[in-house]
Amino acid sequence: MRVLLTGRDGQVGWELERRLDDVVATDREKLDLSGAGIAEFVSRARPKVIINAAAYTAVDKAESEKDLAMRVNGVAPGILAEEAKRLGALLVHYSTDYVFDGEKKAPYVEEDAPNPLSVYGASKLEGERRIVASGCRYLILRTSWVYSTRGRNFFLTVKNANKPLRVVDDQRGAPTSSGFLAEYTLLLLEKQAEGLLHLVPSGATTWYGFAREILGEKSAITPIGSSEYPTAARRPANSVLDNRKAQALLGRPLPDWRAVLAAVR
Repeated sequence: MRVLLTGRDGQVGWELERRLDDVVATDREKLDLSGAGIAEFVSRARPKVIINAAAYTAVDKAESEKDLAMRVNGVAPGILAEEAKRLGALLVHYSTDYVFDGEKKAPYVEEDAPNPLSVYGASKLEGERRIVASGCRYLILRTSWVYSTRGRNFFLTVKNANKPLRVVDDQRGAPTSSGFLAEYTLLLLEKQAEGLLHLVPSGATTWYGFAREILGEKSAITPIGSSEYPTAARRPANSVLDNRKAQALLGRPLPDWRAVLAAVR
């Protein structure tokens, strides 16, 4: 089954390419999702499955690069979806917990109404909406706090820090490794899953709790509030995603985020 994979150099794309056999894997040079030529490229590849692991992920920078973020995260997924429909292919697309505003106290379920606080969140929500509107077969996987041993992410920033850290302790979510995402994406494909799912490990923590788990309980980390660490983009205070629907489809519980982290280290 031929798979077209975008974002091969990204955290999730790199993990997926290693696990796929008949794959046409692209990077930004080969297929630029911010420009033209997307439909023509997909048409030539004629995949049975399109996995869109490429995205504009600079959350704060997106506030000043709204058009670029929207082209990559909003417009391009819609074009991929239209081509998927024309070819009868399935489109797998990754979205984010940042489509929610964080006002809910309990974990967010798939049916909860999105209300993004940032340009990044709004651009990812636009991608979701264009995919659904296309009428193609799709599997949209919302995830959160993605990290790996490659690229730029919170895990590596904390692990490689050479001075005491001050880390936000009033934002909650589920740290998710790229390996976890790749593994369970493929398991969901084996189950022929479609629709919108939340794909994250079980449990939740704060950025401070995540940092403490990375470095150990005796590490020099000071918890702070979001107001003490201002950013260009607002983050939801609670972006914990309910993963029970994915667990039901898989027929198994999803591991706790700590167990996922332990496997990465």
